[in-house]
Amino acid sequence: MSKILVVEDEKHLADGLRFNLEAEGYDVALVETGEGALPLLFDAAGSFDVLVLDVMLPGKDGFAVVRELREARQFIPTLILTARGRPEDVLRGFGSGADDYLTKPFELAILSARIRGLLRRRQWLQASSQPLAPAPNDIFTFGAKDQISVNFDLLELRVGEQLFRLTLMEANVLRNLIKHEGKAVSRKTMLDEVWGVDESTDTRPIDNFIVRLRRYIEADPTHPRHLLTVRGIGYRFVAAPE
Repeated sequence: MSKILVVEDEKHLADGLRFNLEAEGYDVALVETGEGALPLLFDAAGSFDVLVLDVMLPGKDGFAVVRELREARQFIPTLILTARGRPEDVLRGFGSGADDYLTKPFELAILSARIRGLLRRRQWLQASSQPLAPAPNDIFTFGAKDQISVNFDLLELRVGEQLFRLTLMEANVLRNLIKHEGKAVSRKTMLDEVWGVDESTDTRPIDNFIVRLRRYIEADPTHPRHLLTVRGIGYRFVAAPE
């Protein structure tokens, strides 16, 4: 049974989330504050499979909670709930290390789909049935000039002498593009394969992830050579550009 920690200070919403998620077979724990959530996550590292985290919390907000988790190398898949759907707020959430977001008010069916997507992606990284390359620890290496390698087990990206820590969802997005190496991958396809949600969902978070990955991978993010934009469709990964 998958365990979910819900951090929400609105009691009626928290109780409703627990009732519905437990009805779907999840083991759910509730906490009202970021200060209360962090000890649970640190003291029982790995015991929760997904964190559902409200942004607007009393005291330490959701952005700060995610940031502290990632700085401590705690990469539990995290879905933030926000009443603010402005791009800058969403980017701030991803910048803190969140894997996905949902704007209030939301439908429970959409929340459930997002949680299933996070669980599926975590299992995908832990035990991929189709590894990308026959390398130990699920490592994929590319790039002709500056050798680049990504370790999907450790969520680490190495570019030359630089080492970047990836969030779970950053790794999932990159993995999906590598899987389709050389082919254009539509945003709708990525929504289905990476997030596990249907094509009606907002695709802008995908663009935000690409921006972040380009900052890690590309020598000049404004002129990418590995993560290419396919106008009107989506993106294409090129392992060894000419």
